[in-house]
Amino acid sequence: MADASVRRRGHGEDAIYFAADKNRYIGAVSVGFGAGGKRVRRKVSGKTKQEVRDKLKALHAELDAGVQSPAGYTVQAAMDAWLEHGLSGRSARTVQLYRDGVKPLMERLGAAPLRKLTAADVRSALAGLSGHLSTRSMQIAHNCLVRAIRHAETDNLVSRNVAALVRPPTGQDGRPSKALTLDQARALIDAAAGRRGGGADAGPYRLHAYVVLLLMTESGPRRRGRCGGIMWTWTPGRWRSGGPTGPEVTPRRPGRAGR
Repeated sequence: MADASVRRRGHGEDAIYFAADKNRYIGAVSVGFGAGGKRVRRKVSGKTKQEVRDKLKALHAELDAGVQSPAGYTVQAAMDAWLEHGLSGRSARTVQLYRDGVKPLMERLGAAPLRKLTAADVRSALAGLSGHLSTRSMQIAHNCLVRAIRHAETDNLVSRNVAALVRPPTGQDGRPSKALTLDQARALIDAAAGRRGGGADAGPYRLHAYVVLLLMTESGPRRRGRCGGIMWTWTPGRWRSGGPTGPEVTPRRPGRAGR
């Protein structure tokens, strides 16, 4: 008499079977029918039945969450989709900067199926790059990956953002700073103003105001290239309550056609 605990798999239940050619257990879930009327199945595999059961459970959670990405949808495909559709309003140069910045990371993770990407995969890839990229470059690459997977989440292509669970490691030291020190900046201003330590002043250099403006904008929100078109008018030094002041500069942009 057959054991009552062994029963035939019911209609619509998951199938688990052993594939001798792969030496692995296979689990299959029916997700409906395709356009041609053929049944569509999602499959997982493992070395043991319990491993397959765990994967089937995770697969059902994805299906319940509405994840619809095909098995062949890779991390690179998600990255390309974000670069093309997730950066609306950004310049082509900005998009290219992101594409170049994330390229080393995609060389390690791009071929991986997005659904199967794990936090361990991301952590390992970043660790492998830490000896080649600067800390800033590591942060940019990681940030791009997080944003690309978040974009895929909104399209129901993945259930969670594993990259957001990982903190990028410290990379190589960046290039030495070429910025002026405080003493160098003071010396430049004195030279532009014509002040000579211990000697007679030679009078301000004709671009003194521009030099001061550049020093201010290099450490502020404006970029040096945006100051090149600025014109200024001189206001002679005058007395204030705190004492005499030097000449003032009033920046203004020249008129532009159509504006």
